[in-house]
Amino acid sequence: MKALSASTARRSLLAAPALLLTLSLCLLQPAPALARDAAPATHLANIVILATGGTIAGAGAGTANSATYQAAKVPVEQLVASVPELKDLASVRGEQVFQIASESFTDEHLLQLGRRVAELARQDDVDGIVITHGTDTLEETAFFLNLVIPSDKPIVVVGSMRPGTAMSADGTLNLYDAVAVAANPDARGKGVLVTMNDEIHSGRDVTKAVNIRPDAFRSAWGPLGMVVEGKPYWFRLPAKRHTSGSEFDIARISALAPVEIAYGYGNVSPTAYQAFAASGARAIVHAGTGNGSVSNRVVPALQALRGQGVHIIRSSRVTAGGFVLRNAEQPDDKNDWVVAHDLNPQKARILAAVALTRSNDSKELQRVFWEY
Repeated sequence: MKALSASTARRSLLAAPALLLTLSLCLLQPAPALARDAAPATHLANIVILATGGTIAGAGAGTANSATYQAAKVPVEQLVASVPELKDLASVRGEQVFQIASESFTDEHLLQLGRRVAELARQDDVDGIVITHGTDTLEETAFFLNLVIPSDKPIVVVGSMRPGTAMSADGTLNLYDAVAVAANPDARGKGVLVTMNDEIHSGRDVTKAVNIRPDAFRSAWGPLGMVVEGKPYWFRLPAKRHTSGSEFDIARISALAPVEIAYGYGNVSPTAYQAFAASGARAIVHAGTGNGSVSNRVVPALQALRGQGVHIIRSSRVTAGGFVLRNAEQPDDKNDWVVAHDLNPQKARILAAVALTRSNDSKELQRVFWEY
C-alpha cells in the first residue's frame, strides 16, 4: 500500500504542469454567452404616426374589391396593429388627426396638420414622423409640409392604392417602409419624403400619375431611393430649398392666401378665370397646354386681371414633367406674369398660397418659384 501511494504521488506531481496550463487557458477564454447577452439593447427610434384617413384606412365589401371601397374607416390603432413588424424598426405610437378622404382636404386641414407636425418635430423624444394620408391630395400635403416645417427630422407621408381588406392590399408594406425611412438617420435633412411601392420620393417632386395600380406615384426626375426589406437605399438628393432651409415657417402662417386653378384646353373661355378673381382669388394658376401655353381667346382677360392685382401663374397640365420657360409662348415680363418652373398646377397652387403670405410682389413670387 505504501508503494502504491508513493507511485500515485509521483503521478500527481508529473500532472501538475498540465493542470496549471489548462487553468490558464480557461482564464483566457471569452466571457460566457450569458454575460454577453446582458449588454444593453440597441436604441430604437421614437416614431409618431399621424393618421388622417384615406385609402390606407379604407375598407371594401370583399377581398376582391381593390378599387371600390370606403376610405377613412380604420383607426390609427388598428393600422399600427396590422403591422406587428413595426416593433422591430422603431418605438411607435399613433395619433388620429383626421379621418377623411384626402379629396376633402382644405387649407385649414393643411394648417392644422402642419402645426401638429411642427410641435412633434420640436420634441426631443420624437425622432421622426409618419403621416398616413389619402393618395388624391397626398402630393399637395407633402409639398406644403416640405415648405413650412423648420426641422431636419425625417417626415414621411404614406398612403396606399388599395384598402387593407383587398387581397392585394399595399398599405401594410407601404407603412412598414415609411417607418423604416423615418427611423433611418440617413433620412435626416432630405426634406419631406413620400414612400409608396418600395420607392422613396421627394415631397416636392412626386405626383400621383395613375389611379388604379400600386405604382401610382412617380417623380419626373426620379425617386430619391428605395426600401428593400426594411432598409432604405439612397441614390440622389433634393436640389431645391425645403424644411429647415426654407424661409417659410408654419408658426408664422395664420391663413393661406386664396389661390385657384383654371384648366387650359381647346375652345377655352375666360369665364373660370374671371369667376375666380371675382370670388377673391389673389392668384390664378393657369394649367396650360404644353409649355403653359395660353389661348389667344384668354390672353386679354388674363392681362386685365393682372392689371386688377391678381397674379397669373403659368403652369403646365403635362403629367410626365411639364417645364414652363419664362417668356416662351408668352411675354411674361411684359404681362408681369409668373411661371411655375417644373411644378404641376396643384403644387404651384400650394407654393403660391404659402409665398403670398409674405409678399405680394410678382418678382418675389417668381424668385420663390425658381428656388423651391
